[in-house]
Amino acid sequence: QVQLVESGGGLVQAGGSLRLSCAASGSFLSINAMGWYRQAPGKQRELVAHIRSGGSTNYADSVKDRFTISRDNAKNTVYLQMSSLKPEDTAVYYCNVIMIAATLRSVEFWGQGTQVTVSS
Repeated sequence: QVQLVESGGGLVQAGGSLRLSCAASGSFLSINAMGWYRQAPGKQRELVAHIRSGGSTNYADSVKDRFTISRDNAKNTVYLQMSSLKPEDTAVYYCNVIMIAATLRSVEFWGQGTQVTVSS
């Protein structure tokens, strides 16, 4: 019943900006943490940023000072504002959510992925 819907990916020139969104819907009690991962061709998936329920955030060193993660608890949505994009940011970006399900168990969900392509 839980679904994550990602949006906001696309093609942008180096130095440009994009905002990714991920909305969680369905039956669950609460969301503990939300984050963004990315995977480039031939590389392993890596953490980009995540935000906890209290608002604390972590960022990969490669995106610090360029990306900002935020969440709207009322909408169960997490955002990733990406600025000063570089070609090396090109990857499929995946939303990740850790929530307390209706069964009272902690469950991890992944979005379908959205392509971000940065041209030089």
